[in-house]
Amino acid sequence: MTKTLEFYFDLGSPASYLAWTQLPYICARQGAELRYRPMLLGGVFQATGNASPAAIPAKARHSMIDLQRFARRYGVPMHFNPYFPINTLTLMRGAIGLQLRQPERFEAYLEAMFRALWENKRNLGDPAVLAATLQDAGFDPQALLSLASDQTIKDALKSATEEAVRRGVFGAPTCFVGVEMFFGQDRLDFVEEALA
Repeated sequence: MTKTLEFYFDLGSPASYLAWTQLPYICARQGAELRYRPMLLGGVFQATGNASPAAIPAKARHSMIDLQRFARRYGVPMHFNPYFPINTLTLMRGAIGLQLRQPERFEAYLEAMFRALWENKRNLGDPAVLAATLQDAGFDPQALLSLASDQTIKDALKSATEEAVRRGVFGAPTCFVGVEMFFGQDRLDFVEEALA
């Protein structure tokens, strides 16, 4: 039986970005399949009563220091996005839309969006910046925005977010190995142990 790791994420989460940089390596080392589970973090927060660390100034300052520590440990670039928090509704609809309709383009989209947000500090909440970023990554901005506005895709993201909440997800990133849940990118060592 193939081992699987399910990765619930939102592109607007800096901790999801850090997990995204590491999970493919963990899965390769452990012979596991990585399953991406896009969800809308704002919807998760609303359903669970949770809130972003950014909502608490002291916690926000400390969280960013911690995230930078992990970026250095992982050897990956990370720059705090001055436009954070960005409304990721369109971005996440784009993610789930590509996953469902053009799965061969899904990972390229994740890479373009995560890098734009957390390495290049781009304001993907600005339609013009988003369109330019998509075009630079080889996507047709109009086609992607059309996909993101498709009612079936909207419903799919809503359903995926509700499923995440039913499974106990309260933030991003959240990983599952079987029924075992691991919250946060700082628990990846536990994720790897569970896969091993």
